[in-house]
Amino acid sequence: MKLIPVFKPFLDSDEQKAACNVLDVGWLGMGKHVGDFESQVSDYLGLEHKYAVAVSTGHAALHLALILMGVGKGDEVITPSFNNVADFQAILACGAEPVFCDVLDETLCIDLSKAESLITKKTKALIVMDYDCHLCDHEQIQELAKKYNLRILHDAAHSFGSKYNGKRVGTFSDITMFSFDPVKTITSLDGGMLIVSSEEDVKLLHEMRLVGMTQPSTTMYQNKRAWTYDVERIGFRYHMSNMHAAIGISQLKKMDVIEKTRKQACEYYSEELSKINGVRVPLADFTDKVPFLYYIRVDQKIRDALREYLFKNGVDNGIHWQPGHSFTLFKDCKKGDLSITDQLCKEILSLPLHSNMDKSDQISVVNSVRKFFEQSL
Repeated sequence: MKLIPVFKPFLDSDEQKAACNVLDVGWLGMGKHVGDFESQVSDYLGLEHKYAVAVSTGHAALHLALILMGVGKGDEVITPSFNNVADFQAILACGAEPVFCDVLDETLCIDLSKAESLITKKTKALIVMDYDCHLCDHEQIQELAKKYNLRILHDAAHSFGSKYNGKRVGTFSDITMFSFDPVKTITSLDGGMLIVSSEEDVKLLHEMRLVGMTQPSTTMYQNKRAWTYDVERIGFRYHMSNMHAAIGISQLKKMDVIEKTRKQACEYYSEELSKINGVRVPLADFTDKVPFLYYIRVDQKIRDALREYLFKNGVDNGIHWQPGHSFTLFKDCKKGDLSITDQLCKEILSLPLHSNMDKSDQISVVNSVRKFFEQSL
């Protein structure tokens, strides 16, 4: 029986040609393709007075962003507990402590009123994450940051290509991170990117992603390396490779198809699944969104039974995510009222969503959900 996967990268001969080209050239580390990828992402986003820096993973982007913000030992960083574990680990890696905040029931994005109640003298930064087809209230976020003099890390791992008030995500936030891992809207096999606001930030990131070496990226972007350099600060092996960047460039060229087909699939899902009593679909307008996930919420008493039924009928599914405060490593971290998070994590279920997804697969997903509820009546 064919299994419809939750995620499926949109790859074809273009990516194969791009990979073969890198192998033929033989420069496999950070080089020309990385510089080209940064430049093309900048053009796609329409960046003005902002800069794109490519790194090895989304987690690397998170970690470097927090360091750039000056987060360190004794600091607190407020984050939704309903978030990816990569964010929590990045906070710990800086020597700081995560403070877990609740999300809004309608959008699953951070509840800013609850976040404000968690701000103390130790609060150094706030992580705000766009979830799936929902974007945070970024205007209110900027007001909160100004009021308390906080740095904002915009986790846009889910929202590459989306727009907020007509502006591309990445063009308006303090620091924005993107993830291009194997399951994201576009993939570079693995990779991440930071959007920052100054050339000084770019210089620091270039050094930190390359184990602290002051080797100029302008040299490496010519598929060359400098043999003399200094090391002035802590660094990590967080640079992106030419192979990953070449795949990312190929994917970026498909954004029109990716955006159109993901919107269409989500609109179909919402239209059909909303007709099923017991299924709660996202209250989202997909006009300016490029969805990464599609989720539904159902009664917690039947969620796991639905998951098992779908899998047995060829529809893979997932849970995004387990809340941070449920993990052993973070169980003693400071947290506020997490009643919405605790409830939604028992109800949420991710359904298959792919770029250029076959309509027959979409129909199969909907029919499987419908049949489960018909049999449960």
